[in-house]
Parts: sequence; structure tokens; C-alpha cells
Amino acid sequence: MIVDLPNTTTSKISKALVRIREEGGAVALGRVLTLIIATEFGNEEEAIEAANDASREHPMRVLVISTSSAASESYQEPRVDAQIRVGGDAGASEVIVVMAYGDAALDQESLVTGLLLPDAPVVAWWPGEAPANASESPLGRIAQRRITDAAANANPLEAMHRMCKTYVPGDTDFAWTRLTLWRAQLAAVLDQPPYESIAAVTVSGAAASPSTMLLAAWLQMQLEVTVSLEVTDGSPVPTGIHSVVLERKSGTIQLERNLANIATLTQPDQPVHDISLPRRSLRDCLAEELRRLDPDSLFGDVVRRGVSELTESRSGTSTKAKK
Repeated sequence: MIVDLPNTTTSKISKALVRIREEGGAVALGRVLTLIIATEFGNEEEAIEAANDASREHPMRVLVISTSSAASESYQEPRVDAQIRVGGDAGASEVIVVMAYGDAALDQESLVTGLLLPDAPVVAWWPGEAPANASESPLGRIAQRRITDAAANANPLEAMHRMCKTYVPGDTDFAWTRLTLWRAQLAAVLDQPPYESIAAVTVSGAAASPSTMLLAAWLQMQLEVTVSLEVTDGSPVPTGIHSVVLERKSGTIQLERNLANIATLTQPDQPVHDISLPRRSLRDCLAEELRRLDPDSLFGDVVRRGVSELTESRSGTSTKAKK
């Protein structure tokens, strides 16, 4: 069911929720958190779809704050339109879409304060361009977890380096979440005999891939060996991570993705294996991040210490390119 509320207020939205609850049942009971999605006009549906899918694992109230990049222009009349989605149109959640125009969009915190679930954690997610400092933004200040996506920014690497400087516990980024399958596969490989130390590591990926940089920083921290970070041109997979090469005494281990969903694992004295290594969807990334509402300490170590150590180790050297 979808209920449209044109030219409304937060108070009217709250009353409409109560009315829907009385008419259709206790739709808000059992919600474990409030997810705030901050986006721009026209970009709401993909994020809502991901939140609806994730809500089947994490029942929640979804608040979508949609504004224009030109929201403060004087020609726009201050106005708030809203839409409430419940039942089949909202997965296992209830979705409240708030579209703010003109000066009404300048105070996002006031738009959501009266709509938060009482005594429930708050998670803020920016699926597109994120604030320069998420924790200091109006929505970030009221959230226990703050989720950004550096890859969705115009300059992904710049956005990732900015997070490294502004990180506070509770921040996270999908560039890190997309590494879960890679990190699990590499850990599984190194958990098998022979248990030899790693002498050298090479990580290659697309030039604008923040995930490649984070994977290299994590490997350098965990293996305590200098990692070479390379940009690969002409790869069959144009974005993201392309390969990881681990050198040790018994030979070379290579995990390379030549197809979007398949990686090839090559190890000494073993047959070549094709491994399912799909690109993670927004739904998968969001669901994983919502499984924990405490700070991700490992991610914090990587962005605060690992990335800077990787940068220092690469200073004075040029990035190689594979043709």
C-alpha cells in the first residue's frame, strides 16, 4: 500500500503512520532499527529496493530524505511532500519517503527527528555523494552507524582518502564491504599448508577503485610485508579488483578475476580452480553492514593506519601498468 501526502509536515506524516497502523495492524512492531537514506531526486528507487530486500533480514523503518542539489535556490518554494509505503510495497519494513524543496531541505535533521523509532539504533546511508565529513553532518550526528560509498562519488579515491582523514568509530564504506569475499578467500588459501611466510604481494585493479587500495592496505597490515599496488589496463573486468598475487618460497599464489562473477585460483602443485567471486549488490552490502551496529574496528585500523602506511611505502615509486 502506498499513501501520498503532498505538501505535508512531519507531524502529519507521524499521524498518518498511526492511522495506517490502526487500520491495517501494528506495522511498526518488531523493527530493530531506523535506516535513514539521504539521496537526491530521481535516485531513490534503487536504494529503496536494496533496503526492502535487506529488511527481510533486518526488519526496520526506512526514512528516505530526498532533496535537490539546488535545494537552496530561491526560486524553489519551501515544501515537503511525502509518501508512506507499507505491506508488499515495503518488504519487511515500512518506507517513508520525504521529498523536501527549497529552504525546507536545509535542515534534514528536523525532517527525520519526529519519525525515528523510539529507543532503536539509527543508521544513516548515503548511496550517492556523501558529505565531506559524515559524522559531522546533520544526519550523521544522530546516527550510530554511518554508511557511505566512495565508488559512487565523482572521484572515488579522493572520497576514500577524505574518509581516512575524517574517520570516527561508526563510519564505514561499501568499498570495504565489497572486499568480504576477497578477504575470506585469501584467508582460506593461507590457512592451508604449507604454512610459509609471504615474501611479496601484488594487488592490481582499476585506477579509480577504492576497494583495491583498501585490500592492499589490509594485506600489508596483516602480512607485515610491503604490498605493490598496480593499475591494470585492458582487463576483461574494467572496474574493481583484478588480481592478488602472493609470493612465497614454495611458489606463487594468484587469485585473478577475468569474468564478472568468476575468479581463477592458481597455486603451486595444485589444479587451477574456478571460484565464484561475484560483485556484491547494494542489497548484499547493506545487509552485511546492518548485521553489526557497533564500530568496525578492523576497518578503522585500515583507514586510519593501513592506508597511510601503504601510501608511505609507495612514495617515490611510480605505479606500474599492465597492458
